[in-house]
Amino acid sequence: MSLNILVTVDAVGGVWRYAVDLAAALATEGYGIAFAGFGPEPDAAQRAEARSIGTLDWSDAPLDWMATGPQDLAKVASWLMSVAHKRRTDLMHFNQPALAAGLRGGPPRLGVTHSCLATWFQVMENGCVPDRLSWQVDMTRAGLRNLDRIAAPSAAHAALTERVYDLHGIVAVPNAGRSPLIAPDEGDGSVIAVARWWDRAKNGAVLHRAALLSGATVTMIGDAEGPNGQRFEPNCAPAPTAQPHDATLQRIARSSLFVSPSLYEPFGLAALEAARAGRPLLLADIPVYREIWGEAARFFNPHDPAELARAMTNLLDDPATRLALGRAAQDRALRYSMDEQVQKTTALYAGIIADAQVTS
Repeated sequence: MSLNILVTVDAVGGVWRYAVDLAAALATEGYGIAFAGFGPEPDAAQRAEARSIGTLDWSDAPLDWMATGPQDLAKVASWLMSVAHKRRTDLMHFNQPALAAGLRGGPPRLGVTHSCLATWFQVMENGCVPDRLSWQVDMTRAGLRNLDRIAAPSAAHAALTERVYDLHGIVAVPNAGRSPLIAPDEGDGSVIAVARWWDRAKNGAVLHRAALLSGATVTMIGDAEGPNGQRFEPNCAPAPTAQPHDATLQRIARSSLFVSPSLYEPFGLAALEAARAGRPLLLADIPVYREIWGEAARFFNPHDPAELARAMTNLLDDPATRLALGRAAQDRALRYSMDEQVQKTTALYAGIIADAQVTS
């Protein structure tokens, strides 16, 4: 089946990597790709990457979670419909389901719920969303209910989304890795962690405390300041710094141990990239990581920096165990291939198109 797919993107977080990698694979299968972007504009390298795959249109509207209110997104639906018409779209692939809320008619729609404010607050604040942000939850709910199919990157996140929004039938389509496969080795003795650290759910404070307790050399890669002024400022260590994706992969491959202390993680692409590089994984004991990695990782209580410090020290002192864990992680990572992701995604496309033809 050859279709023209309109893919929504943003340039802020992991959605960009997911969307561009999947779109590149779809393009090799004969699908036409048109990107429609929202929020802070992509840099020159991102623009070049997207345009090597398909077309790129960028809205002046913010992302839903960066907007001050629904009025900031009032023109999203009409802009998307104009882009869909211009690009002769057969199907719309939403990576921000809230943006589908105002659509009426037009091409059929798949949405992928990578994360959202309501599920974040469910995990971080027991579901207590501040009143000033409730409109975002309402818009996401409306967008989800305005889709023909919904997917999530893990079964655990699908279940959480269904529970929060009173939905059913969300399909798990795990993310895929395209980063290099590198033979496991002992590494340079350092610990690596990659996240957008301004997000409190990434739990950078616990990792910093564990680093101080253990004395381990811990490198944190990722933005320390968020687009709305959020900031992660460690008291006793250098602040994390962002690096280009290729440089991040190279730094991961030199390390001896990958750590993720995240409390909220719908999938965890950085862990997958580390596993493909043969790095042993030391992960927060949360449902998503248990689902994705099973016995191929070590887990720790993400609220206990002393437990994390002990786990880091024990693994850094045990190269044989690190090598075994690196091999296990890499073997497990092979499950999450681009071929598998493309097959599951295109099956959803086919089902959506078939349903649309029946009802037309």
